[in-house]
Amino acid sequence: MSLQDIQDKISKAEKEAGRDAGSVELIAVSKVQPDARVQAVLQDGHRVFGENRVQEAAGKWPAFKDAFSGVSVHLIGPLQSNKARQAMELFDAIHTLDRLKLANTIARLAQELGACPDLFVQVNTGAEDQKAGVLPQETDGFIAECRALDLPVKGLMCIPPVDEEASLHFALLAKIAARNDLGGLSMGMSGDFERAVALGATHVRVGSAIFGDRAYEL
Repeated sequence: MSLQDIQDKISKAEKEAGRDAGSVELIAVSKVQPDARVQAVLQDGHRVFGENRVQEAAGKWPAFKDAFSGVSVHLIGPLQSNKARQAMELFDAIHTLDRLKLANTIARLAQELGACPDLFVQVNTGAEDQKAGVLPQETDGFIAECRALDLPVKGLMCIPPVDEEASLHFALLAKIAARNDLGGLSMGMSGDFERAVALGATHVRVGSAIFGDRAYEL
């Protein structure tokens, strides 16, 4: 499958859902991908990418941003509070705001830096012990706390449990977003992004379907 194939599938899903063309942003997940593969996707004209780790992004994206205009890089992996400053300087959006300590740190740094990336609250829709994210029943309160800190919360993000129907989790995330007047929904990956589009996703995160299998180091 290619970048164009994914874009065509998103366009088809938008049309079938009665949504405006171009209303869904494709985040090409470039984590653990060789620079040559990332550069090829940049040369194809794509400009929105996702990374899981601050350190990896720091070694990759400053040079690419210098070489290609209009690049937007999103953090889609967990963020430690001690990496928050570096993340805020590197990323245009952070999809994994999941606890008050991190929110307070980002708020303080935003005052110092005079800017803040767009923020998405990660919701642990499946209440999985091993997964980060705010529990669904605690999300309304957490959003209110973030807004009280003047944080630019744009939406919500989730990663459904692998053994459950993803659509149920996408629908839950959309419901929480709607009652909190949030327009952004970061949901859907390579195997389920079309269902996510049908249920209102504004950002879908697709990696190996675009780049090929990830080149993890042994």
